[in-house]
Amino acid sequence: MQYGTRDDLLGRLATEIGSVTTAHPLRVAIDGPPGAGKTTLADELAAVLRAQGREVIRATIDDFLFPRAQRYRRGQYSAEGCYFDAHDRDAIRRVLLDPLGPDGDRRFRTVIYQRETDTTVSLPVATAPADAVLLFDGVFLQRPELLDRWDLSIFVAVEFDRTLERAQARGTADTTEIERSWRDRYIPSQQLYFAQARPTHHADIIVNNDELQRPAWEVRPHRSARKQ
Repeated sequence: MQYGTRDDLLGRLATEIGSVTTAHPLRVAIDGPPGAGKTTLADELAAVLRAQGREVIRATIDDFLFPRAQRYRRGQYSAEGCYFDAHDRDAIRRVLLDPLGPDGDRRFRTVIYQRETDTTVSLPVATAPADAVLLFDGVFLQRPELLDRWDLSIFVAVEFDRTLERAQARGTADTTEIERSWRDRYIPSQQLYFAQARPTHHADIIVNNDELQRPAWEVRPHRSARKQ
């Protein structure tokens, strides 16, 4: 593991992204448990890459949720429901990852669901330049259904109790409700993910984000390089 400041981490991630060459937009997964800091890291990294002149596409798995009736059909606190029923992985491949992939036409969409209205949406299609970078943050991104679609994968690792503390600090819901959601649904679903998909085994880069201003990271040989 290497240690450094937040800026050190962002600089290293930008360098690693720049070192991967593809003939299509580069598809980067930023994976990790809820509360790990994936979205913040992806937004910060996007700002760094854009400052370097790179075209960046930002997307999140929260915009690929199934409607509430489907994702909570096993119950509000079901870990299996969180893992198996919450996200439309077919749509992620169909409208985003495959169009940006080796045989794609680069015509993509980044949103199919709006949480506020609990409805699916069909937004206009955009076209990506061939040298664009997709930064996609979310949970369960290295499941078998998505694993081979990433050109580079980053796993943001945080102790589960730390993610609960961060969720409670946000104050977006009753603390008792947050704790029950974490203890019964989110943490067990991550444990299921680790057991079934072994995400840290597949990730190209591991970021330890327990200390936000003093992160640690490990860079491994990229899967894209191993394929060549």
